Amino acid sequence: MTNPQPPERAADPAARRVSRRWPVISGLSALALAALLGIVVVVRSNGLALEVDTEWMDEVIEHRSPIWEIPSLFMNALGGGLFGVLIVPFVITLAFVLIKRPWAAGYYLVATVLSAGGVQLLKQLFGRARPEDMLVTSDFGSFPSGHVANAATMAVCLFIIFPRLWVVLAGAAYTVVMLLSRTYLGAHWLTDTIGGLLLGAGVAIVVWAPMAAKIAGEREIAVRLRLERDRKRAAQS
Repeated sequence: MTNPQPPERAADPAARRVSRRWPVISGLSALALAALLGIVVVVRSNGLALEVDTEWMDEVIEHRSPIWEIPSLFMNALGGGLFGVLIVPFVITLAFVLIKRPWAAGYYLVATVLSAGGVQLLKQLFGRARPEDMLVTSDFGSFPSGHVANAATMAVCLFIIFPRLWVVLAGAAYTVVMLLSRTYLGAHWLTDTIGGLLLGAGVAIVVWAPMAAKIAGEREIAVRLRLERDRKRAAQS
């Protein structure tokens, strides 16, 4: 089966509408993201810890245990540093290239880079001090959480590329566990992780809108090719 048509031709009408209206969708998403982040920033009282931050941190410190510390340190290594920022995105992008999903690969790569860049920009802009009771060494700036932003970007991107229930459940679980681990280790205040969640998910949606039809069409073509291969194998058996 040959597919000379561009992938957007194979996309469903809903995806094509998203791509046609991407300036509006991305613009509104960006505004909503900015507003939500602004609310988080404003309630932070110029960088001071909020009551919800301190209460959450007090509970975390009270319940610290080696049972929770080991998985938290694992998540720390998995979601940040060279491994989380470079190796994981590279492997996922390469996997999409190998299964011949170039638009999915490009989308994931762009969203990941912009999310990481946005985190560093906001860290430098706000310069919020990290909690004092940290169990790990971290770089400058507590707001927003880069680990959580990376997790949220990955979760939303993978759900858009593979719209399955198990994908969204796995992505949500991974993001929540990352959020909990960052506060458990004392690397971030709770509002830092909320800011990272908003940033990561928001960037993934903004970047998706102009590519929606191509990503959806590419997925539809892959399904058709797989079904045709299955029919040929069945006919030959």
